[in-house]
Amino acid sequence: MSSTLFHNIGELRTVGPHGTIHNAALVADNGTIAWIGSHEHAPDCDHAHDLGGRAVLPGWVDSHTHMLFDGNRAHEFEARMAGQNYAAGGINITVDATRAATTARLEQLLIDRIRAARHQGTTTIETKTGYGLDVESEAHAAQLAHRYVDDVTFLGAHVVPRGANAEDYVTLVCTDMLDAVIDHVHWIDVFCERGAFNEDQARQVLQAGKDRGLGLRVHGNQLGEGPGVKLAVEMGARSVDHVNYLSADDIELLAAHDTVATVLPACDLSTRAPLAPARTLLDAGATVAIASNLNPGTSYTSSMNFCVATAVLQMHLSLDEAICAATHAGAVSLNRHAVHNGLDPRGRPAVGSLVEGAEANLHVLDTPHAIDLAYRPGMPLSWATFIRGEKV
Repeated sequence: MSSTLFHNIGELRTVGPHGTIHNAALVADNGTIAWIGSHEHAPDCDHAHDLGGRAVLPGWVDSHTHMLFDGNRAHEFEARMAGQNYAAGGINITVDATRAATTARLEQLLIDRIRAARHQGTTTIETKTGYGLDVESEAHAAQLAHRYVDDVTFLGAHVVPRGANAEDYVTLVCTDMLDAVIDHVHWIDVFCERGAFNEDQARQVLQAGKDRGLGLRVHGNQLGEGPGVKLAVEMGARSVDHVNYLSADDIELLAAHDTVATVLPACDLSTRAPLAPARTLLDAGATVAIASNLNPGTSYTSSMNFCVATAVLQMHLSLDEAICAATHAGAVSLNRHAVHNGLDPRGRPAVGSLVEGAEANLHVLDTPHAIDLAYRPGMPLSWATFIRGEKV
């Protein structure tokens, strides 16, 4: 691959040491960033993209999605929005539909969802299993996801499947199911919440994954205060996600440790839950990431633009804080952030910030002002997405 100059950038938000550069340019060489600076000092390159004064950000890092599913729960959602206590359906509809889907159909659904995310500036994606809930279906999901997605998470411990005994199911997750997915996943996750898995069960799941070399993630504190945050910090989880209901002790723990608090604003709106206290967490010194939580039941969107706008308009984050949460902090939660010379903790080109040595993942907005993400909410502002310097 030859060098490519991206120039005539009205506003370059690097989310890195360069800060925000106006009238900027950037050089990509072999998929990584080789140079950043002012437009007037840009070097000659083999190819060039004139970006017409548009704003450029790092590509979004969506660190929490559930992309592998079939089926539709629109009627459930409509009933919930009408205030009904809708008891039928739920996750079992999705599990049944996902188990019944052919490989070709699931693969196409995944490709389509990734494409939709790319069109709105997302360049790095994490996704989870968790709609199979048996050994064969979870292994199938993990294998499919591994073909297309940067970071795959094993979420066999999503809920206890219909008709199963909780303790027996946890044992299955920690043994045969984990064995079946281990070659295709990078992380293990558990829904530590009332109606799902209690603290002891969640600890057992996380420990099993940790013993097999997987990174840890936790769904926690979504429906009420509970043990999710404490367990995530205790076990050294990289992220605890949802975090709608936090005690003062929870906030103090997250501020004092490396576990990232991942907030999911589209999910909060869709479920009419209290918005996660992102402002309070940031003020306390915690690292806060923003993710879409794409899933069929409670957040059927991959639009990180929408999530960032919500964070600014309703969670009281500044634009810079929201962009950082949706890029660099998401990368931190996946161990993909830059730690030295643009490389991540495993020595790969980092994502989530525009620094020399990192992947040339760019989200080009069709406006000179990135604040339009919140100032003009809902408008189609993504003009182009580049991954490793190539337009997608």
